[in-house]
Amino acid sequence: MSAPMRDAAPARLPSERFRLELGGIGALTLLGLALVAVGPLLLDRYSVNILIRSFLYGSIAVTVDILWGFTGVLSFGQSAFFAIGAYACGLAFSHLDFTPLVAVAALGGGVVVAGLVAALIAWLAFGTGVSPLYISVVTLVLSIVFVQVIYAGGDFTGSSSGLSGFDTFDLSNEAWFRIAGVALVLVTLLGWIFVRSDAGRLLVSIRENEQRCRYFGISTSWVKGALLVVSAVVAALAGYAYAAYTDVVAPDLGDFQFGTMLVIWVALGGRGTLIGPAIIAVLIDFVSAWLSGSLPFVWQLVVGAVFIVVIVIMPQGLGPALAGLVRRLLPRVSRIQPTAARLAEAPTYDIETHMQMGHAPAAVEITGVARSYGSLHVLEDISFTGRRGELVSLVGPNGAGKTTLIRCISDGQERTRGRIAIQGREVGRMPPERCVRLGLGRKFQTPNVFDALTVAESLRVSRSRLERLSPWRRADEIHLPEAAMQVARATGLVAQLGTTVRHLSHGAKQALELAMVLAMEPSVLLLDEPTAGLTKPERTLIGGILVDLVAKHGLCILLIEHDLEFVREISSRIIVLHQGRIVLDGSVEEVVTSELVRTIYTGEPQAIGEPAAAGPGSDG
Repeated sequence: MSAPMRDAAPARLPSERFRLELGGIGALTLLGLALVAVGPLLLDRYSVNILIRSFLYGSIAVTVDILWGFTGVLSFGQSAFFAIGAYACGLAFSHLDFTPLVAVAALGGGVVVAGLVAALIAWLAFGTGVSPLYISVVTLVLSIVFVQVIYAGGDFTGSSSGLSGFDTFDLSNEAWFRIAGVALVLVTLLGWIFVRSDAGRLLVSIRENEQRCRYFGISTSWVKGALLVVSAVVAALAGYAYAAYTDVVAPDLGDFQFGTMLVIWVALGGRGTLIGPAIIAVLIDFVSAWLSGSLPFVWQLVVGAVFIVVIVIMPQGLGPALAGLVRRLLPRVSRIQPTAARLAEAPTYDIETHMQMGHAPAAVEITGVARSYGSLHVLEDISFTGRRGELVSLVGPNGAGKTTLIRCISDGQERTRGRIAIQGREVGRMPPERCVRLGLGRKFQTPNVFDALTVAESLRVSRSRLERLSPWRRADEIHLPEAAMQVARATGLVAQLGTTVRHLSHGAKQALELAMVLAMEPSVLLLDEPTAGLTKPERTLIGGILVDLVAKHGLCILLIEHDLEFVREISSRIIVLHQGRIVLDGSVEEVVTSELVRTIYTGEPQAIGEPAAAGPGSDG
């Protein structure tokens, strides 16, 4: 591995930025622990009692924010997981003698049941082809089902009256206050470290563009499912503590009203801030408890009015306002430079040995592929082979089926029939993330990137299948293969590593997506109009890069392009599609001189390099 590139190093590296931010959150953590320590000495008994519950609610709100604010998973089921933990405690202590062994068994049982239920929900809600809204629907149903199960339990579960009066831990209110308070501080701190780590950037990338993540070989369903299970475990622990402290459990702990309230608290606190939702959850629950005693008939109206005022004054929630306050109190943190990283080269495929052996291995084999939508046949009997060290251009008029063919190659569930093999291995009905693991890389027609991440973070996420992302730190180096490094150097991305992607030009986004795909070290590269919207100098630059990728790195490139002059200059071979069928598969010279191709494009004989031959628009 070569030394890091000097021209890629920014003013401040990710690990240094992370340490500076950690200093700021560390100061807030110490402040929070100090308040927890002295709270029972300064507050009256009623306030201490209420805040114990509020702290536990705050811990659940943090998990909701990680799921929704960072990953885009809107779950209303955290209340059900909270109630599972609470009922595990209540049932065990009500029907068994209270002993340390029973207490530990109840804790373990609550955690295990919550985890298993979360895993089942993940299996139902994160499957292939399932709408992102399905998780919201399923978790709402979970809350309803949980309440009905409790009602149906009769005397065993306490039905609608719940359970109360059972033996529990002999701890003072002050001790419970400190346990719950420290738990909230630690959950928030650990959550903050996780979401600011390299692995946390993966959560944001899933929220921003799950499709792109799947085409990086990332099993987004598994990531979201694992996160849901961990969040359920945290909620169950909080529920167990709640039941052990209050000596009461009731069905409304797990109903959809409480689950919805948690989501509202996160929205008011500021999605993606963690600290904001934690504070808002504590404040609203505490203030509501006071108002319900002082103003029993109008307290909900008062709370609702406060909600409206907060939304009008701070539409993004409390979190951003708190962040601004922290920056003013901690000026050192406010001077942190944008996150970037050094680029370092990683070893790549060596094609020279294969070329010296006198052959280029088959990279992609397509046999009899067809795609139909009912009676509409978009593709019919497509068969060809692409080899490493070959750039095969797929051309044809709009509606010829070129993009549909790319989808069939990159997603095993797209084609109606036929056979596709990558590097000799059958694609079968594999989803995109598994096709990628066979050596496939796909670039989309329009830049398919992560607008909320920086260039460096995007490149790091693209390497996550090959290099493990740390859940507690930020790495200073991104190891890119030579092909991806070449694109980054040639297009100037090395000077924009700390730039947020949404601020890049269209051409830079096209280059970034190509670099990200190459960072996966594919053997077969699918490109859908990679020069769309680029200027002529940019097109020339990309064309030269593609030729180098084939010649120096031995990639097999399948390229869709409407500019036939561009295709003519860079292709090893051209395949012409028309009305869903291959009408010609030959050398550049054969296609250039073909009367059939000229007729397909223009309706009359015409030189393929003339302007009329380039049909603009997207493929069907």
